[in-house]
Amino acid sequence: MEKKHLSDIEIAQAAEIRHIDTVAEKLGLSAESLEHYGKYKAKLPLSLLNEEKIAQGNLILVSAMTPTPAGEGKTTTSIGLTEGLNKIGKQTTVVLREPSLGPVFGMKGGAAGGGYSQVIPMEDINLHFTGDFSAIEKANNLLSALIDNNIQSKTNNLNIDPRTIVWKRVMDMNDRALRQITIGLGGTANGIPREDGFNITPASEVMAILCMAENFSDLKERLGSIFIGYTFDKEPVFAKDLKAENAMAILLKDAIKPNMVQTLEGNPAIIHGGPFANIAQGTNTVLATKMGLSLSDYVVTEAGFGADLGAEKFLNIKCVSSGLKPKAVVLVATIRALRHHGGAKADEYNTASVARVEEGFKNLAKHIENIQKFNLNPVVAINAFPSDTEDEVKLIQQKCAEMNVDAVVARGWAQGGEGMTDLAKAVVTAVEAHTDDFKPLYDWKAPIREKIETIAREIYGADVVDFSKKAKLQMNRMEKLGLHEMPICMAKTQKSLSDNELRYGRPENFDVSVREFEYASGAGFVIPILGQMMRMPGLPAKPASEGMTIDDNGVISGLS
Repeated sequence: MEKKHLSDIEIAQAAEIRHIDTVAEKLGLSAESLEHYGKYKAKLPLSLLNEEKIAQGNLILVSAMTPTPAGEGKTTTSIGLTEGLNKIGKQTTVVLREPSLGPVFGMKGGAAGGGYSQVIPMEDINLHFTGDFSAIEKANNLLSALIDNNIQSKTNNLNIDPRTIVWKRVMDMNDRALRQITIGLGGTANGIPREDGFNITPASEVMAILCMAENFSDLKERLGSIFIGYTFDKEPVFAKDLKAENAMAILLKDAIKPNMVQTLEGNPAIIHGGPFANIAQGTNTVLATKMGLSLSDYVVTEAGFGADLGAEKFLNIKCVSSGLKPKAVVLVATIRALRHHGGAKADEYNTASVARVEEGFKNLAKHIENIQKFNLNPVVAINAFPSDTEDEVKLIQQKCAEMNVDAVVARGWAQGGEGMTDLAKAVVTAVEAHTDDFKPLYDWKAPIREKIETIAREIYGADVVDFSKKAKLQMNRMEKLGLHEMPICMAKTQKSLSDNELRYGRPENFDVSVREFEYASGAGFVIPILGQMMRMPGLPAKPASEGMTIDDNGVISGLS
């Protein structure tokens, strides 16, 4: 079978998919310890968590340079690295986010890796999987229903001012028509009319909360701390005021448990949670990461988009909150993206140019410097494409060496684990050279303005942070709400280190502007909004759904 002639979905369908019990045996788990969802999927009960093993485990974070619209292959690299590590004798589990149906049917397609570095069953993972997203959606919308019911109530009314409600309903689909709507029309029996809207499910704070929660008690406390809006007397209202937290947690009773599937080569994969990375924290659940560390010696996990978003939030928010400490970081780069940041247009991404790669390296260099600010020295994975040239690869390796960083060609897409053993060996070397001096970039207790300015200057390279009048008023309000000692979850474009998506490479001499804030008081972070952020995407002119088919035997084509 010629690997290069097969599509992602053909490779997944041709794979030898093993019963999940066989995969579990690699982790020393019995069939009785799993909660089965058919033959190839299972939930892992929280009783399997082992704090002693978590503390001893080797956590590897995969991030990337600033991506092109197509992405640079973090998931493919994460899965391939897991295959490579297992091939060189390191018991390894990959821990990933769950895909959203919005991108699956919209523009990007599925998110289960690619080529010979995939997780399977790919169709199930990209579709309804084990129902986690549905449970998150239901918990979110239960709170919405309770809010509107309370406004309507004559006997149990909290005096909520409908004009101040910030909580929105969600659904896991791109649908721009639902961004801003009016509800409660049709007379007194149908509620109080007010403006509302929908976000996509990965943008729900319930998703962010699930990904930060450490146990059921923590989950309920975080759900109860969700900020809803204000009363007519200007008093804040939280979900706990509606006694919503227990009912919401009940809807999440199975969703809180991590999901286990497998890679194409039969190695364990844990897939759980899926918050956006340009709005929320962009990483899988704390419980999933800790589950991987409880069951295997090495864990490979990823954080969404470039290191200025996913990795920064992983290191400053998730690690500090959970006590996790990565021992190695992999930065994924493609020569296509380096050409892009060096000035190439989209139709020139596959055209070799040492000069453009050299200019574009400035972007990668900034990400390397940023990771080093956390006292971590990254390994660069050059995700291979057929259009790469030897001269371009050598240039990257030379420039990385000048920064005391290894750069290794990663061939996971074309060769699976066999093409990733060099990267695996480089990562093991980094893990073994690791010193336990990881440090976050800022102190959570610092003032909100100071924390934002630290991220903007140190990570983005900005000169100044401008705050709108609205943002300044909201900072004062956050002080009164007691949110000022929370970490910062910046919401900005993933297409640039700056807040202007058209500024490629390594921007210099620029300011960033905080337009307004959102409060994720349940998830435990403050969200400054830089520019216009989309919480409910729309479908493209030609959605990916148009190219999908299913035959009489239930065989799916075009999903990847």
